[in-house]
Amino acid sequence: MQVTADHAEAHIAIRTDLGAIFVSLELSRSKWLVTSISPGTGEKMSKFNVDAGDIPALLARFGDLQRKAEARTRQGFRIISIQEAGLDGFRIHRILEREGVESYIVDPASIATSRRRRRAKTDRIDGEALVRALLAYKRGEPRVCAMLRVPTPEDEDRRRAVRERKALLNERIRHVNRIKGLLFNQGISRYEPLNRDRRERLETLVTGDGRRLPTALKSQISRELDRLELLIKQIGEVEETRNAMLATAEKSASEPALLLKLKGIGPEFAAVLWSEGLSRHFDNRRQVAAYAGLAPTPWQSGQISHEQGVSKSGNPRLRATLVQLAWLWVRHQPTSALTAWFKARVAQNGGRQKKSAIVALARKLLVALWKYVNAGIVIEGAVARP
Repeated sequence: MQVTADHAEAHIAIRTDLGAIFVSLELSRSKWLVTSISPGTGEKMSKFNVDAGDIPALLARFGDLQRKAEARTRQGFRIISIQEAGLDGFRIHRILEREGVESYIVDPASIATSRRRRRAKTDRIDGEALVRALLAYKRGEPRVCAMLRVPTPEDEDRRRAVRERKALLNERIRHVNRIKGLLFNQGISRYEPLNRDRRERLETLVTGDGRRLPTALKSQISRELDRLELLIKQIGEVEETRNAMLATAEKSASEPALLLKLKGIGPEFAAVLWSEGLSRHFDNRRQVAAYAGLAPTPWQSGQISHEQGVSKSGNPRLRATLVQLAWLWVRHQPTSALTAWFKARVAQNGGRQKKSAIVALARKLLVALWKYVNAGIVIEGAVARP
């Protein structure tokens, strides 16, 4: 009995020493589940639902929690909240910070879960797990979870241009493939919708069996061309916005201008590298590689030890751009130390495993660019643009 009592007192001491009310938010489209644990309530967690998007009701609930805790303990307590990164973005976090609430956004994949084959999963269970993770994080336990570094609204808006361009390019590819598929069904395989003479060529097309294009098919392709031309125009507008942003950076001699000085890095790569990764703060090179999803993933247990490849858990846009840039780096920077390392690595493997070597080069290149932009350390053997 004495052991049980000491165990309960130890749990209560951990909570009250932190001197705060811990709250988790489970956000959905219809309801927000508020799970809280307050000083003076033992191990009991209270739960409360508010309508999705009802910020005044949420803040009123926080006020009730503070008043009840003060009535129980005769002390005032601050509120510390946690929520998962999701569809709502950072707006709720910014509102809570503005109202004096210490708010955190956690990567949901970083929270430990049960490894049972059939594990229970409800909003109530998830809410309690978030509160426990927040308690452990505030106690200073290492590697409990990964808290996000919330970007400023300006940094968040700066990424819109490169992301919109990528979305427009994917949509353009779909329209081009649809047009080519419709024509290939009629035996026509040498029509390029992106050429400037696409309208004139459409009028002269003849099917594989010698007929003119059917009227309905020609009308459908013409409407597809209308949407395609609108996409081409919008892509041009987005690229003009991106180029204007880079031109401003060159005039002010800021970090994106340093990327443009290197041979092999054009406006699109410079914009993606800066807005998606290098504009953030990192403490060391391991954090840089992990953010891009290029960190190694070992599997070691007893005598079993092998590498599973890169984690792929970081920013997919940054990772894809770095792999493309790594191939271009080998071509445009043949005298750099990184290119020499890549060629020696491939030669050591007898010319095989180029894909795994290029991914390793992408990781090294990202770290080198991070040092170059933030500390001014020039990449060994890299050639600048004339």
